[in-house]
Amino acid sequence: MPRGEYLGEFEQVVMLAVARLGDGAYGMAIVEELLRRTGREPSVGSVYAALDRLERQGLVRSGMGDPTPERGGRAKRYFHLEPAGARALAHSRGVLDALWEGLELDVDGGA
Repeated sequence: MPRGEYLGEFEQVVMLAVARLGDGAYGMAIVEELLRRTGREPSVGSVYAALDRLERQGLVRSGMGDPTPERGGRAKRYFHLEPAGARALAHSRGVLDALWEGLELDVDGGA
């Protein structure tokens, strides 16, 4: 595989959160999903930076929702996983599965 085609861990978890949230995938919902699933709370800025990169690569797309009074009349930006993004995630999972296949790690550090 050519250099630069692998997804980083953060890109993968952001894309997986987008896929899990479906039509409800917007910035804060993605942050909350990542916190719930990973126990880590990324900054909103880092999530949006990753989403912008992924959108430029054609792996996700975004669109604006309707303005809401809770947001002072501003609209939320929603994200959706593109077919190319689903393929990239499946490929990344396959690569990791192949590397893990038959591997046993000594997690205790003992002899």
